[in-house]
Amino acid sequence: MFNIVRHRRWYYLFSALVILPGVIAMIYSVFTIGTPFRLSIDFTGGSLWELRFSEPIPPAEVIRVFNDNNFSDVNINTIGDDKTLLIRSEEISPDEKAQLLSAINETFGETPEELQFRSVGPTVGREVTRTALIAVFMASVVILGFITWAFRNVSHPVRFGVAAIVAMLHDVLVTMGVFSIMGFISGWEVDALFLSAVLTVIGFSVQDTIVVFDRIRENSRRRRGEDFETIANRSLLETMHRSMATQINAMFVMIALLLFGGLTIRQFIATMFIGLLSGTYSSIFTATPLLVSWEKGELNLLRRLRGNKRPAAA
Repeated sequence: MFNIVRHRRWYYLFSALVILPGVIAMIYSVFTIGTPFRLSIDFTGGSLWELRFSEPIPPAEVIRVFNDNNFSDVNINTIGDDKTLLIRSEEISPDEKAQLLSAINETFGETPEELQFRSVGPTVGREVTRTALIAVFMASVVILGFITWAFRNVSHPVRFGVAAIVAMLHDVLVTMGVFSIMGFISGWEVDALFLSAVLTVIGFSVQDTIVVFDRIRENSRRRRGEDFETIANRSLLETMHRSMATQINAMFVMIALLLFGGLTIRQFIATMFIGLLSGTYSSIFTATPLLVSWEKGELNLLRRLRGNKRPAAA
């Protein structure tokens, strides 16, 4: 029988190497722009306006129109064929919007097509941020409590809950780290859809981990003579085909959406794809190996360090 969990230290090292660049990117982002990610108006407050012109328009000229109408904090980027402009600014009221459209018409000789317009006040942005943090925290607490209760008949049920939470945090950190890096590379911004994607990733991660843990529980009863590492490895091999089949099918759908879906959902699908890929890895190579390491006492680093510092008996 192929032993997957035997190489667990290499899995931990690989996870660290994947997570570390993202953590560095988030820390660097905090020092440069004040937040771990580039935030959209869903969090900062303001207006997002997407306009399409008949001909390419230099963003600098549109910014000048906004400045002439007392909008100083404006960021404009071109999309696609340079005929579409994505405008981020302070909050625009309906009257100010009409005034800006009139000024644009006078300057460029046309009224552009409005593709989307969203306006969020700063109070709503702060409320969304607070709710998002509470949602992730509550999800972790509920998951820990549920798994501990569900595995109450197994030795050390809390370990199963903690291992699932660690695997979940692994996936969240991978997803957030990649998103932070893409913020520097491609200007990705965190919005409400990002939160939906992260919460979906949490659900996928825990679901996949519980499938393996449930088989460990069953095999612990059937094979009482085997050591825990063998039982865990056997359970992984028995459930791997189911986990891989489910995740790969979902990945194919996401790849299709990435290739042929609209631009507005591309970051959302990419975030879910990254999280799903990480969740597939963590359920096999993080959660279960962590249980084995805990069972074998490999996580008792402080205890071993204290033991090594004790003076030898005279």
